[in-house]
Amino acid sequence: MENPLALEPGKPWPLGAHADAAGVNFAIFSANATAVFLCLFDAAGENEMMRLPLSCHTLDVWHGYLPDAKPGLIYGLRCEGPWAPQEGHYFNPDKLLLDPYAREIVGRFDWSDANFCAIPDSHEQLCTIDNGSRALKARVPAPDSFDWGDDQPPALSPADTVIYELHIKGFSRLNPALPEALRGTYAGLAHPVSIAHLKRLGVTALSLLPVHYHLDELRLTQMGLVNYWGYNSINFFTPDPRFASGNEGLSVRDEFRSMVRALHAEGIKVFLDVVYNHTAEGDATGASISFRGLDNASYYRLDANNKRTFINDTGCGNTLDIRQPNVLRLVLDSLRYWVSDMHVDGFRFDLAPIMGRDDGGFNPRAAFFAAVAQDPVLSHVTMIAEPWDIGPGGYQLGGFPRGWHEWNDRFRDTLRAFWLSAPCTRGDFAMRLCGSSDLFQANRREPLASVNYVVSHDGYTLRDLLSYVVRRNQANGEDNRDGHNHNLSHNCGEEGPSTDPAVTALRSRMQRVLLASAIFSQGTPMLAAGDELGHSQQGNNNPYCQDNETTWIDWEAADQDLIGYTARLLSLRHQAMLFATHWYRRGVSDLVWLRHDGEALHSHEWRDNGARILGCLISQPGRAKVPLLLLINAETVDHRFLLPAGEWRVWLDTAHPRGESDWHGHGETLFPLAAHSMVLLAAGGAKIHL
Repeated sequence: MENPLALEPGKPWPLGAHADAAGVNFAIFSANATAVFLCLFDAAGENEMMRLPLSCHTLDVWHGYLPDAKPGLIYGLRCEGPWAPQEGHYFNPDKLLLDPYAREIVGRFDWSDANFCAIPDSHEQLCTIDNGSRALKARVPAPDSFDWGDDQPPALSPADTVIYELHIKGFSRLNPALPEALRGTYAGLAHPVSIAHLKRLGVTALSLLPVHYHLDELRLTQMGLVNYWGYNSINFFTPDPRFASGNEGLSVRDEFRSMVRALHAEGIKVFLDVVYNHTAEGDATGASISFRGLDNASYYRLDANNKRTFINDTGCGNTLDIRQPNVLRLVLDSLRYWVSDMHVDGFRFDLAPIMGRDDGGFNPRAAFFAAVAQDPVLSHVTMIAEPWDIGPGGYQLGGFPRGWHEWNDRFRDTLRAFWLSAPCTRGDFAMRLCGSSDLFQANRREPLASVNYVVSHDGYTLRDLLSYVVRRNQANGEDNRDGHNHNLSHNCGEEGPSTDPAVTALRSRMQRVLLASAIFSQGTPMLAAGDELGHSQQGNNNPYCQDNETTWIDWEAADQDLIGYTARLLSLRHQAMLFATHWYRRGVSDLVWLRHDGEALHSHEWRDNGARILGCLISQPGRAKVPLLLLINAETVDHRFLLPAGEWRVWLDTAHPRGESDWHGHGETLFPLAAHSMVLLAAGGAKIHL
């Protein structure tokens, strides 16, 4: 292969490919390669036209400058180095590699033998099939010209953050009010119809399931399935093209940006669910796509005694080694890119303990957390941890640094247990409803650090939580073995869909009370998209591979009463803010817990598993100008609750389809508290406009 062009030395920074007026600079990290080659392709990305050595080498960065090169140039990388699996090295120059810093990706990956660095089934015998024509490649991006206008992060108080977790495609794919070409896309989420729904509800932040470029696992492709959720990244800078509509001729990147700009204009923040804990390359039996061929021993954590073995704290075959400075730099560069160039407002970290694992295990003062805390870009955005992984000591709920939020699965499980008749005490329920001080207060964390949810993408939908005791995951191809066993679900008297009026009425009532519990709680509430309108996944509690009507929200079957009810809840939260954003102190009358006879709960009554009636008198609510009273009846029969002295007016009663009630009266009377319900009353007869 002739090389009529020669690379100039160029610069080792920034990493990746960056064009200027005179050419393109390339910079690639590899600590263990002996040579790195830049491979240039034709416009179709199929034929390798030229192979140029990156001969300059600065602090493990290989770099070169190609004069007269233009944006749009398609390229890949090849590395020479030791083939020594016993030392963790898998260098194979017959494999074309994707630049980890690629901003645009060309091609479509397949699981052919050519894309493996070793001969399949041998794992250690070098595969010499050249995969250049079929490997993923990068395209040099054009200089940024996107017009952000006056876009700014929404000026949103942390106390007003209400997270709505959604999948880009699933949210709008079946919405008949959208133009068909935009359904299931970035542009579909940015459409006025979609935004009108979000505004009607009152959510203020979207948590998007992964949008980084990802691959479908070999096992799924063999079964004709896909990785719908997207937790299998192969690049951390490129928006996933499967969500692009091409609307108005926009690139994938600019369509994503247009979506963010439209949401910001309506006061809605955008958080990304990110997967920096592993990549799609898997373990030693996996393909060589990018990181493995560039420098496997640097990018991945390997067993110190047997470097053929990949540390698998993720359950996905490999674990990125954030301890390595250049891997840490990759993650930080990616995060800064999404904030600075794509204007996102925060991140939810999948399997977040991985980010804090050093040589001694999880460390809240690990290098990653320290780097984020001092970073002038990242220190100002929202950081949310999924606080568990499957590695040793992997459950770290409450253990993350100050300033971080955490998904609180104890809130989820306790609220389910309390309302759905599993073992639970009033003390457990009250602790979770009021910020989980046992988890966060000792480390000087505020109540808002707790992300409170009853349902997320991972598990049953809210409707299915109340319709199925036994999961229905057969379509996933794992003989119904996958998904959670410990669901704490309740079918309300009949398994699956029901036409029994008593069953359907109970399910509706339980949906309302569980939504109220999450939204009224002290902390940061999170809803899963579709729960506000009764979305069902037909009992599948792990539909990660179902890109079909199972997971797509059925807008035509939406429960309009439930949507209106949810909007009422969120309006009440915004206006009244039941609980303060600070911890309530023991022995102070700002917050008092009551029995149904109006007396304060005694110490032994907190530990009673059988009684599930209590009241919460909030003399100092977070935002309301009058005291509030929250009445709770998780038992199966109606009760009467003796109200404190004074005049009271109901602001919400979950026993009613839209939560509305015109009840008002004087204290020291018995209030009729329906079974499976929660009632919010305001003192002094105060009205609220919703």
